[in-house]
Amino acid sequence: MANVKILAKKQEVIDEIKDRITNSKGVVLFDYRGLTDAEAKELRRSLRNAGADYKVYKNTLMARAMNDLNIDINDSLTGPSALAYSDDQISPIKVLSDFAKKHEAVVLKVGIVDNEVTDKEKLASLATIPSRDGLLTMLAGGMIGIVKDLSICLDLYSKEKE
Repeated sequence: MANVKILAKKQEVIDEIKDRITNSKGVVLFDYRGLTDAEAKELRRSLRNAGADYKVYKNTLMARAMNDLNIDINDSLTGPSALAYSDDQISPIKVLSDFAKKHEAVVLKVGIVDNEVTDKEKLASLATIPSRDGLLTMLAGGMIGIVKDLSICLDLYSKEKE
């Protein structure tokens, strides 16, 4: 039987994984094999700039944490895997997919967005969504267009009444 201290340490790591998954809105499991140390630092810096981070855990401990949370991603837990997480649903997906375009070593496996498991295809489609700031800019541009049209219409109406 394993040492009680070792089992307690493993349980702490499992609890940490569960805590990160439950407190994050966006989680991505990805393969990082082949990244150099400089590229790994660049990836971590890019994720931190987007308000995300990643950590490498043992697959067996991640599998236990996922089983405890009733999340079935055991098929994706083959080979070295890292877990990226964020309070934003899209930011880790966007950063990792952009980084994967430049570095072939990074391969997105599966994601958990709003407690829903998403596959590679869904992650690719989510990566194309503009950022929150971009969406707000588009909304403001649309609203300005409506106000502009209204002002032109009111101006023409006032000229007609004169």
